[in-house]
Parts: sequence; structure tokens; C-alpha cells
Amino acid sequence: MRRVSALASVLNLAMAPALGSRRNPDRTWSKMVSAAEADQEFTFDDDRQWVDDLGFAFKCYTEVEGMAPMGWVGVKAEFAMRLTNRLRVRRLRAEHPAIADEPIEKPVFILGLPRTATTLTHKILAGSPGHRGPLTWEMYNIDLELPPKQRDARIAKVARDLSMLEKLMPVFPIQHPMVATGPEESFLIVPHTHYHLTRAPIPHYAKWLETHDKVPDYTYLKEALQVLQYGRERKRWILKSPMDTFNLREIQTVFPDATFVWNHRDPITVIASTCSLNETAMGLMLRRIDRHALGRRFLDLLADGIEHAREARPYLRPGSVIDVPYHRLNADPHTYVPELYGKLGAQWGPKDEANLEQALKRPSADRKHEYSLADYGLTHADVDRAFGDYVNLVANLN
Repeated sequence: MRRVSALASVLNLAMAPALGSRRNPDRTWSKMVSAAEADQEFTFDDDRQWVDDLGFAFKCYTEVEGMAPMGWVGVKAEFAMRLTNRLRVRRLRAEHPAIADEPIEKPVFILGLPRTATTLTHKILAGSPGHRGPLTWEMYNIDLELPPKQRDARIAKVARDLSMLEKLMPVFPIQHPMVATGPEESFLIVPHTHYHLTRAPIPHYAKWLETHDKVPDYTYLKEALQVLQYGRERKRWILKSPMDTFNLREIQTVFPDATFVWNHRDPITVIASTCSLNETAMGLMLRRIDRHALGRRFLDLLADGIEHAREARPYLRPGSVIDVPYHRLNADPHTYVPELYGKLGAQWGPKDEANLEQALKRPSADRKHEYSLADYGLTHADVDRAFGDYVNLVANLN
């Protein structure tokens, strides 16, 4: 199956003039900020540092060589969404001060390397009657409860966008299915994570991220969750993003009673699968993908993330980390998932059993799409060196 369809090539030709806005990123960014302010009838006057930081990330994308027109249009759309959401959250908090009192109690953060069944874990946990995850359409439109007609229109818009994405990248829904009304990764809210480094080579942003204080980013995540919770039934939040693995201490600073569900899988399999997924995602972003450079970038990035998490772990609240061995989970989910519920203090019931059965019906991407480390210029020895004794730790857990 082709990673990028012929339709994407046609649209890239049609959208070529859109690349002109890359030539003057300051002017383009200024216009995007003004458009968000006009949309929300609210200003960034008291939030300039946040805007400047996000603007820096935006401008780093203009340094990427060989960016495809559709890639640039996608970047602009994403950052415009982030600007509008930020202003809407701030405006709603000003209009409804009680939002700040919404308790976000005992949230669960599902993390670990990508391709370690974090999506499966997220969908099952978030589907439990007493839980909820942020839904895809909600994260594109962070807002209070809406009238049904307006809510349905927003859901339909996100669903159309996802349908187009499926047409442009036929293999992506197999590798990472997304549903407008389903739970999705919280990087869509958190402005500055290593997620950006998975989209394109942006070394200046990577360097900046090393010293960037991420506590305000997770404070914003909390504020967004408070908006999504205000006026609705309170449930336990189930959040998921592999990029949270880098930021455990910052998350605990903002969410002191958080629990971390850490999925573990053999890094050799993880790296090859992650590279394949991101090669697909980058197909719309870049005109040409250097697979060997991609492999080295992701190997270094993910090994660094595991090192950050292992260094942070001794400083976390005792008992706040639950280790989930991928192979045990995969081999006997009907035993292991209820056990996980017990460790979280959650109640396992018939609805959860049904959610598990539904989640297990999803066809495995591994069976439909083949990949190997060699495709990305890597060897087993490269992975062993990068991850060190974590490889043995995973083997022992599994």
C-alpha cells in the first residue's frame, strides 16, 4: 500500500503558491495572531511570552528544506488552531472564574515509547464509565458545552478532515486510526513537546526545548481540561502521549496526584515501527525523506526520552508509576487489563469488557505493513547501544 496517494501529489501542485508565506515568517505569524484575536474578540496582551514561544516554534518550520506545500498549509492550520484555542481558554476563564476551581483529580498519564500499545491502553481506560479522555474534536475546539447543532457541526468538520487525511495517506489509519469522537493524544493541547521534532528536522527548536520550562505547558493542559470539564459530569481524566515520557517531573508539579501508566516493549521493534509510522506522516510534510537520517533522529530522540523518564522516576510520588509489559498485555489482555484497573483503583465491569473486545478487533498494523531497522540505516547493535540496560529491563518485565 502506498504511503501517500496520487491525490496528494495533485494537491501539492495546486497549493504551490501557498509556500510564498514562508518567505516572511514574521509577517505571516503576525497575521495569524491578529486573526485569532479577531476570531475570539480577545487579545494576547497579557500573554506575550506564550505567543513569542509558539511563534519561535512556528518559525523553526520555515527553516525546513524541501517542505511540501501541503506540509506548510498543515503547519499553518495547526498553529492557528493552537492560537485560537489558547485565546478561547483565556476568554472563558475570564468570563467564568469558577472554571479555575474545577478539580482535575487523580489523572492518569499513559506513556512510554511509541508503538507500545499505549493507544490500546488509552482507548480501553478512557472508555470506562467513570473515565474520559479528551476527544479529537474537543482538542481542536477547546470550549464549554455547546448547543447540539453547533457541536455536531464541529464534529463533522473534524471528521471530514480526518477522512481527507485517510485519502491522502491510505496506510496512516492502519498505523494510527483517528476518530473525531474518540480519545486522542494530548499533544494537540500541550504547545511545546518533542512531538514537533517527529514532524520534521528542526534542530534549532530541539536545542531550545532543552532549556524551555515545560511546567507552564502542562499548566495550560490543566486549564484546558478544566474548560472541557466545566458544566459537564466530572470523570477521571485519562491522558496519553509518548512525548510525556520526557516530562514526568513537570507533570507531577502540575498534577501532584497523577498516576503514570508506563508501557514497555522491546526497543528494537519499537524503533522500526515508529520510523515507519513517521515516514508515513512526513509524506505530506516533506518532498523527500532521508530514511537513514530519520532513523538516526528517532533513535536518539526516543532513547533520550527513556533516559529522561528513568532519571525522573526516583523523584516521583511513591507508587505513582505502574509498569505495563507490552507482551504480557498483548498475550493475555483479558487477565492483564482488569489487573491494571485494580492497580488504578478503578472498577472493572461489563462496559469495560465490551470496550476491550471492541479494541481487540482492530487489525494489527504490523500484519499489513512491513518494515525493518535496516530500512532506516540502523542495526540491532545501534539500538542496544542507544538504550543500554533498558533493553534488559524490558526483557525482564516481559
